[in-house]
Amino acid sequence: MTALSPHLRQATPVVAVRGEGVHIEGEDGRRYLDFTAGIGVTSTGHCHPRVVAAAQEQVATLVHGQYTTVMHPPLRRLVDKLGEVLPPELDSLFFTNSGSEAVEAALRLARQATGRPTVLVGHGGYPGVRGAAASMTTSGTRFRSGFSPLMSGVVVTPFPTAFRYGWDEETATRFALRELDYTLQTISSPADTAAVIVEPVLGEGGYVPANRAFVEGLRERADRHGFLLILDEVQTGVGRTGRFWGHEHFGVTPDILVTAKGLASGFPLSGIAAPEELMRKAWAGSQGGTYGANAVACAAACATLDVVRDEKLVENAETMGARLRHGLEAVASRNPAVGDVRGMGLMLASEFVTADGEPDPETAARVQRAAVDEGLLLLLCGAWNQVVRMIPALVIDETAVDEGLRAWAAAVEAGTSGAAGR
Repeated sequence: MTALSPHLRQATPVVAVRGEGVHIEGEDGRRYLDFTAGIGVTSTGHCHPRVVAAAQEQVATLVHGQYTTVMHPPLRRLVDKLGEVLPPELDSLFFTNSGSEAVEAALRLARQATGRPTVLVGHGGYPGVRGAAASMTTSGTRFRSGFSPLMSGVVVTPFPTAFRYGWDEETATRFALRELDYTLQTISSPADTAAVIVEPVLGEGGYVPANRAFVEGLRERADRHGFLLILDEVQTGVGRTGRFWGHEHFGVTPDILVTAKGLASGFPLSGIAAPEELMRKAWAGSQGGTYGANAVACAAACATLDVVRDEKLVENAETMGARLRHGLEAVASRNPAVGDVRGMGLMLASEFVTADGEPDPETAARVQRAAVDEGLLLLLCGAWNQVVRMIPALVIDETAVDEGLRAWAAAVEAGTSGAAGR
């Protein structure tokens, strides 16, 4: 008898047989409100008709045309469509399959273009679980332990996680930038530093947003010292934060942008964008891959971008995100076990703490399980898995937001009443 690895454990007991919009139907016939969106992947909702139609048409025409062998029309269309939403400076694209692969492509480009070996990473970031990506991941030891030695040339620098430090955002930002300067003076000389890579909002690290002063500070130091600014928009891109790209909140353009997840509504596709002058500095043979820019995935991505534009899903993420956040804050105000509510757009989270303010993963897990009983699917994140996150599809409406908030309030009540009885 064969079976899946015992370490592939599902966050919920649901066996999904069908999805539509922001709902999933279980094998038992029960309908669940899905606030996981495949970890932020199904941006246009489950089985959006236009995305499904585009994929079906492409499957019947050309499933895969390996893009270092032949060109295919969906890839050319996708390049044009991304040109409409990317900063004009980022006019050259390379595609691959997963967020981890795209991050590694960005790292390789940065090292080859600058001739420098070291990369600075924001503490709490999640570039991925592959070799080089895992070496840059600091959101939890579970993603990087057990297969040392890790890639060398990675130096960790603070991220302004104000709640964890117990400071206000301004103080946390000053600290993070001051420590970055100290790192450049004591560990990674600017002459050795190829790039700094951060997420506009920490994902697995606990849904902690960056801020304008911090990102502007990174941009200024990158320009001053001649290294590159890489923004990991794997989770924050394609409308998730209420802007098409998360970095738009901060008024700063990166040298390299990394995208994946919501780009193709569930089909595996990722990529990096950079100025053509920078992209030309990649070494011959360093960009490729068998399945990158798969024709069906590219067709789905084209349809996704059309839906995001035509249905004004970026604006919807901002509006519905504000409504969802208001409800989460109302629940938190009634329950001291919720220490913080934070995020941007439809990328929101509630952090659970003990009575003395320490991370409380046990209560977070109880609440997440109780939410399933209420018909609401959620995920955990944070270093201790003490944070419950919400990432519904961008098509969510007021009715679904309010339905989710009712389920959330009941789940928090059920989960924290258990905490009180311990």
